[in-house]
Amino acid sequence: MDEPVARSPEDLRARRLRAPLLLTLWVLLAFEAVGGLIIFVARLVWGATPGEALHVVAGVLLTATYALYQWGHWQQVRPVRLQLHYALGLIAASSMALTNLTGLWLAAYWWQDRVATPVTVEVRYPALLSAVHNVASMVVLSFVAAHLGAVLFRSRNPRR
Repeated sequence: MDEPVARSPEDLRARRLRAPLLLTLWVLLAFEAVGGLIIFVARLVWGATPGEALHVVAGVLLTATYALYQWGHWQQVRPVRLQLHYALGLIAASSMALTNLTGLWLAAYWWQDRVATPVTVEVRYPALLSAVHNVASMVVLSFVAAHLGAVLFRSRNPRR
């Protein structure tokens, strides 16, 4: 019987970065970011919301995927530590939770006006809710990138 092979921290990190759940999360996050920016700009410039239904469906999938990912991630990184990458991760996670919750709330308006009792006019989203969702989305992108950069930089020098 073969002995288990000891893996280096670099091998373990590379495997984690290629994990199917994380890759799914990255694809959905990228799709939602691009789609959300298109909707945001199109709404300002033309008063239209192209791809709105796809954004809602992908957002629900992203929320479920993120919840699964974050549960497993928290099991690995707890307890709270006073380190830069950890603080950036907490900000990213908090803003992601806010984005997902406001997105689901906005999706309820979409569902009501497009599926439950369809209307021919555009969905009337509450302005404040939509604004919180848009700003939180931009914070997510900023802090997820910063968190990932800090983690990768820190892993190059484990004494940090």
